[in-house]
Amino acid sequence: MIKVLLVDDHEMVRIGVSAYLSIQPDIEVVGEAENGAKGVELALSLRPDIILMDLVMDQMDGIEATKKIIEQWPTAKIIIVTSFLDDDKVYPALEAGATSYILKTSTADEIAEAIRTTYKGQSVLEPEVTGKMMEGMRKRQTPILHDQLTNREFEILLLIAEGKTNQEIAEELFIGLKTVKTHVSNILSKLEIQDRTQAAIYAFKNHLVEK
Repeated sequence: MIKVLLVDDHEMVRIGVSAYLSIQPDIEVVGEAENGAKGVELALSLRPDIILMDLVMDQMDGIEATKKIIEQWPTAKIIIVTSFLDDDKVYPALEAGATSYILKTSTADEIAEAIRTTYKGQSVLEPEVTGKMMEGMRKRQTPILHDQLTNREFEILLLIAEGKTNQEIAEELFIGLKTVKTHVSNILSKLEIQDRTQAAIYAFKNHLVEK
């Protein structure tokens, strides 16, 4: 039997999920908690195979509860069951140690299957969650080069994109021509490009200025 702990602040949700899981031949609900604090207490005392964890709860939310459980029981298998797909919920929950992340819109059969899959040591993620993770990985793998620019260099990059010459930039910013050339050289180096035309293209492609 797969022993499951339910942690959710909505009694009707707990009743509904518990009733469905109770008729599964291989799943047994061993405890219920109405908030994160109680969830941590029961998780560490009952040591269930799977913890179904809500995110938004009184006293202690699901992210904090997950952290506390994992800190004391690193091998705990926690499935986040929530209505939220916001980045400030998904990433912290997974970073806290949650194994799987599913939505409350999932069918009862899908929740039961997620329990079985997670019990076997595999992760179950909503397609939207997987998409967010892949996008996050792409962003981390592709650094935003213009974040390296100083405020002055960024200002000059925008003026280059507007088609300003070095002399015009110097006059507009009240700085010397030699200083402008030094800034331009730094900009090209940091953006890993060869000339001013590529700098302008970079600014447009990254939506730093409007065409």
